[in-house]
Amino acid sequence: QVHLVESGGGLVQAGDSLRLSCAASGRTLSSYAMGWFRQAPGKAREFVASISGSGRSTRYPDSVKGRFTISRDNTKNTLYLQMNNLKPEDTAVYYCAARQGVVTATPSTFDSWGQGTQVTVSS
Repeated sequence: QVHLVESGGGLVQAGDSLRLSCAASGRTLSSYAMGWFRQAPGKAREFVASISGSGRSTRYPDSVKGRFTISRDNTKNTLYLQMNNLKPEDTAVYYCAARQGVVTATPSTFDSWGQGTQVTVSS
């Protein structure tokens, strides 16, 4: 099972940018499809972005498309989420996740999860 640790969250103003990182260990990162999810208080965990094992295929919901970019560096066993033009509605705990197989947008299909990193966006 892959072990994941997120970092890079913080408090920013609307319009600012952040880059989240997710360090992986335990397995070769290229063997796993990966994703980012977020969860705000009182809400269900929400799909943010996903990426194939090779990094050549990505997917985003309309809520973040054009603002967020998911990427991976399999040499460093690290997943990234570049977040630009942040909005107050982006405020949430962000989690990275991995699964061995095709990537999906459904949280329950992912096998491994990080501990989460808080992103807070003020107006």
